[in-house]
Amino acid sequence: QVQLVESGGDLVQPGGSLRLSCAASGIPFSISDVGWYRQAPGKQRELVAALTRGFITTYADSVKGRFTISRDNGKNTMDLQMNSLKPEDTATYYCNARRDALPRYDVWGQGTEVTVSS
Repeated sequence: QVQLVESGGDLVQPGGSLRLSCAASGIPFSISDVGWYRQAPGKQRELVAALTRGFITTYADSVKGRFTISRDNGKNTMDLQMNSLKPEDTATYYCNARRDALPRYDVWGQGTEVTVSS
């Protein structure tokens, strides 16, 4: 079964930290490009961080220096370490795995909620 399952979302105070995890199954994870996206209420989904199969990283300007994306190809997992959280980081976070070459796929997780509030 092809799926991505996120975990780790929670309510956290401003300045706090959270670690999101995403477990993949049914896809050749090690040759996938992966990423974390988020969608706040009333806003469009946006890229937070991406990590290619060649371990090249990309971060949104708003999270640079605070968030770190990582992957473990042996465990088919990817993580997002979030530090110095701000209220504006509040959103539903989604993990994504895709491949543009054959075999092509674009798989999304169901989302995990992160709320940053005092």
